[in-house]
Amino acid sequence: MKKPKWVVEKEQARKAAASETVWLFGLHAVRDALMNPKRQKLRLIVTRNARDKLAEAIDFAKIEAEMADPRKFTAPIDPGSVHQGAALEVKPLDWGGLAENCIGRENPRVLLLDRVTDPHNVGAILRSAEVLGASAVIGTRHHSAPETGALAKTASGALERQPYLRVRNLADTITELQNMGYLVLGLDGEAGETIETALHDKRTQPVALVLGAEGPGLRQKTKETVDQLVKIDASGGFGSLNVSNAAAIALYASQPR
Repeated sequence: MKKPKWVVEKEQARKAAASETVWLFGLHAVRDALMNPKRQKLRLIVTRNARDKLAEAIDFAKIEAEMADPRKFTAPIDPGSVHQGAALEVKPLDWGGLAENCIGRENPRVLLLDRVTDPHNVGAILRSAEVLGASAVIGTRHHSAPETGALAKTASGALERQPYLRVRNLADTITELQNMGYLVLGLDGEAGETIETALHDKRTQPVALVLGAEGPGLRQKTKETVDQLVKIDASGGFGSLNVSNAAAIALYASQPR
C-alpha cells in the first residue's frame, strides 16, 4: 500500500533533521562547544595557533583536530567569517520540550520570539537570557533563526548553556504556557501599559515575554493570544530599540523584586 503524501513528507523532514549539521567558528564558540558534553561533535578544523589556544578543550572533547593553513582555511564556512582559525562541525542541540524547560524553577522567566530571523539578534538575546536567568528562549521552526555559526559566535558561548527551543506554532505555545500558569506579555510600542505596571503585584508569577521582529512587530494572532500587550517605559516620545536590547531590558524589568 502506498504511503500518503503527508506521511512521506514527515519522514523526509525527520531524516533531514537527523542529518543536519552546523559549523561553529571562532575561538570562544568552538571552545564552549568542545567543553559541552551534550554537544555531538563531528569534525574540528584548526590552525596551529588556534589548536594551541584550544588545547585543553580539545583534550576534554577527545576529538582529533585537522590542521589547516591560516592562509587557506578549508572549513566550509563563509569566507568572510571571523573564524580565528577554528571551526567545528556539530549536531544541533536537543534541549527537549517545553515542560521540562519551563516548569520547576522559582519565578521563571521565558522569552518568545515572533519572526526574529537575524542570527546576530538571537545570539545577543541568548547572552542576555543566560545572564538574567531565563528558563528558555523560544522561536519557531520556520521564520526564526536556526543554530548557525554566526548565531553561536554572537551568543559568545550562551548557545551551549541557554535552552533555545524552536516550536511549530507560537500561538499554541503561548496557550500551553498560559495553561502552565504563565502570564504572557507581548511587547508593543503602542501598548497603553508598561511592563512594570502590568507586573505590579504579579512578580512572583511565572512570566513569558513575547518580542516581535523589528519593523513588523508582533503578528496579529500573537497579539490576540497573549494575556496583555505592554511597552518598555521610555523617557522620550521617539526612537526605538533593537530587539536584542528590548529583550534584555524587558527581561530585567520583569525580574522579581
